[in-house]
Amino acid sequence: MRSIIAVTYLFLFLIFSLPVMLIALIVGLFSIKARDLMMLRFVQFGLYTVYRFIVGVKVTVNGLENIPKDEAVLFIGNHTSYFDIITTYPIMKRPTGFVAKKEIKKIPILPWVMYFVRCLFLDREDPRAGLQTILKAAEYIQNGISIVIFPEGTRSKDGTLGEFKEGSFKIATKAKCPVVPMGIIGTPDVFEKHTPWMKPAKVTINFGKPVSTAEMSRSDMKALPSMIREEVARLSGQESHSGNTFEE
Repeated sequence: MRSIIAVTYLFLFLIFSLPVMLIALIVGLFSIKARDLMMLRFVQFGLYTVYRFIVGVKVTVNGLENIPKDEAVLFIGNHTSYFDIITTYPIMKRPTGFVAKKEIKKIPILPWVMYFVRCLFLDREDPRAGLQTILKAAEYIQNGISIVIFPEGTRSKDGTLGEFKEGSFKIATKAKCPVVPMGIIGTPDVFEKHTPWMKPAKVTINFGKPVSTAEMSRSDMKALPSMIREEVARLSGQESHSGNTFEE
């Protein structure tokens, strides 16, 4: 029953987003920052309602103190479930976009909503278009919009961490922004392990300490993907017992 309710709610949410986006367009004529914040809170409300109140997912977040408060960052995380985005997006304190695969553009209305929260669509088969997406993501970060990317390139079907594509890290090195590793645990228990049904589960999201790229040497940049992958592997394999913890 909760799966049917969740899908129905998301459909109605997308329909209701149409007038909201019209208002956002008007707000954007006066302040882009106000528009970004308005759409951030709107989408966060929708996703939080789905996972917390409809599906019954309980999220524990560790390491919030590791996220810089005064600058945009590149979040790098593991990806095992559609609920990775649904559970992580409501945590974000500042406007944040996700890098998503271009196939999502085929879903009605959803790409428009994603555009308003500064999401980008990556064409994995066109290197030139992919480079443009990387450059745009770096531009967003330089303008104060954080970006989330899952550098494995696709969801892991068996839960193991795949290899990280080095192109993802060019966003950080071009923007000269911090990289915040992110480990997500338990999201497949919500949906993928018993598709098409959604079930209550406990999800843990761990944020590691930011890695500065502003003064990195070429050798450090080359080692960055493997270093961050090791940290994401650690964060997605066990809970951090240090730092501040937020629990719903």
